[in-house]
Parts: sequence; C-alpha cells; structure tokens
Amino acid sequence: MVAQNEITRGERHVDTVLLAHATPPQEVEVLVVGAGPSGLATALELNRQKVDVAVVDAATSFRLVRAGAMGHSARTVEFFQQWRVEDRIRRGWTFPPEWNLGTTFRTSLIGHDLTRPGTPAGRPGFTGRAENPYSLAESLRRPQTALQQAFLDQLAQLDVPVAGGWRLLSLLESDAGDARDPGARDGIIATVEHVETGAVRRIRAKYVVGADGARSTVRTLAGIEREGAYATDRHFRFVVRTEGDYAGRDPFPSAVNVIVNDIHSGFLAALNETDWRVYAGPYPLEHTPTEEELLTLARAAFGSDLALQVVDVTPYFKSTRLAKTFRQGRVLLVGDAAHVRTPGGNLGEGFGDVFNLGWKLAAVLRGTGGDALLDSYDRERRPHNARVGASAKARADRTESNVDEARRLGFPADDDTSPEAEERRDRIREILAQGQRRDVGVYFDERYDDSPVIAYEREQAATETPWEPGVYVPGGRPGHRAPNGIIDPYGVTLYDRIGGDVALLVLSDDVSAVTGFTEAAQERAIALEVIHLPDAGARELYGAPFALVRPDHHVAWRGADSSDAGAVLDRVYGRIPAADTLATASVDARATV
Repeated sequence: MVAQNEITRGERHVDTVLLAHATPPQEVEVLVVGAGPSGLATALELNRQKVDVAVVDAATSFRLVRAGAMGHSARTVEFFQQWRVEDRIRRGWTFPPEWNLGTTFRTSLIGHDLTRPGTPAGRPGFTGRAENPYSLAESLRRPQTALQQAFLDQLAQLDVPVAGGWRLLSLLESDAGDARDPGARDGIIATVEHVETGAVRRIRAKYVVGADGARSTVRTLAGIEREGAYATDRHFRFVVRTEGDYAGRDPFPSAVNVIVNDIHSGFLAALNETDWRVYAGPYPLEHTPTEEELLTLARAAFGSDLALQVVDVTPYFKSTRLAKTFRQGRVLLVGDAAHVRTPGGNLGEGFGDVFNLGWKLAAVLRGTGGDALLDSYDRERRPHNARVGASAKARADRTESNVDEARRLGFPADDDTSPEAEERRDRIREILAQGQRRDVGVYFDERYDDSPVIAYEREQAATETPWEPGVYVPGGRPGHRAPNGIIDPYGVTLYDRIGGDVALLVLSDDVSAVTGFTEAAQERAIALEVIHLPDAGARELYGAPFALVRPDHHVAWRGADSSDAGAVLDRVYGRIPAADTLATASVDARATV
C-alpha cells in the first residue's frame, strides 16, 4: 500500500512501499528470499506456472529515494505483459506524464542540446508511435518502487503470501532418509527470525530462490563464491530535493537527462515533482564526497544556483561480479544475488533470470522435467550475464574516456552563443558520440549457446555470427529468442498464446508433425500448445516448417518432421542426461532443417 502521509501528493505517487506484517507459511513448494523487484517477479512467474510460492524479506518497507533502476527495455516490458502487471506499472507515475520527453542529452537542464544531428527524437509525435522492429512492446520508465507496488498489488490479488520483517538465519537441505530429521521429506528447511519480536520459524520448501541482492545471505549460506573484477573506484547516486521554482521548471522540465559539462557527467532524472537523482564520480575507493561537493555537482547539472537539499546518498561500483554457479542443489540465485555489474539494464537481466527459471522449476516440480533442466538455468544465464556485464563495463569506460576528451577541449558557458562556442559544441557532440550505439543486442540477442536442453542443429556453431551488443538479427535458430508477432486480426500475439509448456509452431499448411509431437507430449504429461501459423513472413523468420518455443520465448528446436519428437522433448525437458552443446550438436539430421 502507499504510505498514508503520501496520499495527498497524488494517488499515483509511490513514495514508500510497505510489506505486509504477515507470518510466512510453514510449508511451500518454493520459498523466495528477497522482496525487491526480482524476488517479487519470481513469485509472479512461479504463480503463473501454478507453483505454490511465498516471499520473505528482512525489510518492512522500501523508499523511492533509495530506488535503483528506472528505465526498462521493451524486452523487460514483454515480461510485465506475461505477468499481467504492465497496466498497473504504467499507472504508477511519480511525476506528471508530460515531463517524460525521452532521454535528452544536454550541457545542463537549461543548457544546450548535445544530441548528435540525425539521432532519432526521444518521443514520437502525438499521432505517431515509437518504432521498434524487434518487439511489439514499448519501453517505459518507472522507479523500482512503482514496480514493487504493482507487483505486490498483483500478488495480493493472487493470494501469494509476502511477509516483511523476517530475516533468513539458515538453510538445511534434507531428504526422506535424513537421520537428523525423521519426519523430513526431500527439500530444504529455511529458518527465519522476525526482526522485531525475535520469533523463529522453520519453513519447509522444495526449493529456495535467493533474490536478496548483492550481499545475498542465501548465496553465502549456500557456499557459492563469486568471481570477476572488483571496481578500482566508486561512484555515487544521490537524491536532491528542490525547494520552490527553478529555471527550467515551468511549464514542465524534461524528467530524464544525461548531463555532461565541465563539472557534472551522468543522469539528472526526476523521481517525483521535487526529488531528482544525480550522479557523482568517479572517486578513489576511500573518498566520500562532502554534501557541498554533491550540491555543486547537482547545481551544475541543473544549470542554475537553485535551492537544494541532499536527502539520500548511495555508493555504487562499476565492477563485474558473477556467482560461480547460479544453482547449488535446491538453492538458486536470481538478480543481484547472482550477478552485479556496471549500472544499466541490471534489473532487466534479473527479470530475464526469473523468466528462464520459472517454467523449469514448475516442470521439475510437476514431474515433466528432469534435473538437467534446472542445471540448464546456470548453463544458459551465467554466460549471458557475463557477456552483458563485459559489454556494460566497456561502454562505461568508453563514455568516461569520451567525457575526459570533451573536457580537455572545454565546454563553453551555457550563455555563450557565439559562433566559436557553437563550433566547439559541434566538436563536443562528435567526441561524445564516439563508439556509442543502441544496445539492441543486449536487450534482444539473448541467445543460449551452451545449453544441455536445446536441440541445436548440425553446423550451427560454425555458422553462428558472433554476439555483439549493438547488433540483433531476429531469427528462429535454436537457443535464440523467438520472434514475436501478431497472429490474428484482433491483435493476439504469439507470446500471448505461449503457456507454461512448450508450444509447437506449425508454420505452413503441412501439419504432418503435429500428431507425432502431441502423442509424445501426452506420453510425458506435457501440455503442448499447438499454434497454427501458416504465414510466409513467420516461416521465413523461423526458417523451418515447425518450431518448438519454450515458455521463456526461446526456440528449443526447429525441424521438418516429428520423427524424433520424443527424443526432442526429452532433451528440451532435461529428462535424460545431456552434455552436448552448440559446439557438439548431434540432433538427428532427420529432425533438423
């Protein structure tokens, strides 16, 4: 719920998110530790997959000024659509909608535009729409509190328990033959303690998902170490509160800005009508900037000497730290508990973890999936997170280098409109644009090329193009994100049709493979969804008459017939041990294109 003292600031204002003072259940199929966005998303996805799930967190509330990610890609919005929360999130504005002009690139809020000529505008015209050839969804910008509130409201409607104020103390895996616990069943026992009363409770679960952040207690208790590079300096996100009017405030400001000048470099982003997030750094690891240093940076970003107060300061690090495994027995990690890196799309990566893991846990719990299916979670997500993390760090380093070069040239004062100043700004635009690109590969080329549950094709490894953060070519190769599209005259999409099990796409008038796959699925209690899509464009994209698409929107197999339907389903559901990957693909030639 929204804190009572904040209601007067507008019914859409999500300043403080409160967790219910509830008691967690004694037994549940999956216990999620952590009620941040990734943890609540895990509960939504598992509920969508008809898994009994509960969430606990040591915190009892979350505040807007401490919120992390704010921008969410179209791929992330595709997840929101599957969880039926997109409308709730879009209603969760914390500043007037007309402030959202896209992301502007300026010398200050009231300064000069630094956008390179020819760069697409951030907001479409009133009669147009933003164009994204890779997704039917549109990206959006909302703070984490708006997401958490929407998730909590949805979970409450679904009767999924979320209990705040419970700290995790220990984890103990047990099985039916455990002499220490004669009543034990296969699963894991989580011991939690109430942070206020000290009451202790034991929760039996089949699996525990750690979504409890970068300092994850779950990861520590599971004995999972991390690897990767530590940061060599540190940065700060800080929030300033404006007092009264200021230059650029009327009639309305741009809510999201990248400000670069001789003093400030980074975002100036509105959290609500009075509070703005500003960025500071890099600083030596031991340095903590004074309040006056921060205010000087903030005023340089606004471009005027306005009245400000610092209300929150949070350090962050441009490091790449990855858990050595995302699965240890019955413990699995998602989000920051599994990977931390340079800021920029991190929350979307956490949601990607959740979407990959949810259907796999459900399949194993209902007996249609084997243990290899859970092993594939680590095999698929960890390499993907590693390449995205490396890309984010390289981009951040390149941006810092560009800013340093521009500062050596020198930024003209905002009030200098002389021809010489304009000529220098043109040069600065060129410098800042060096090496920059749209991260379409980061968002959409979510390929899994080292998975034991993907039916790769012969020669696929030899013909794959290298992954690049700025490149994405839609297609239906096994392991890649399945292209989405509208499949009937009333706007229903392919993703709308895909449920909790794999879907068989029939991409021509040939239906010869349907019987083989439906019979093999029935024998394995798999609820196969058959989708007839005899569309020439879809057939060209997928490159085969038939394709299997997983619930997480990834192509698991494509082929010309059903002669190996049983073997393909056994592979995709991890029902048999499988060690081969893209490099050693050995699917029968009759089942491949």
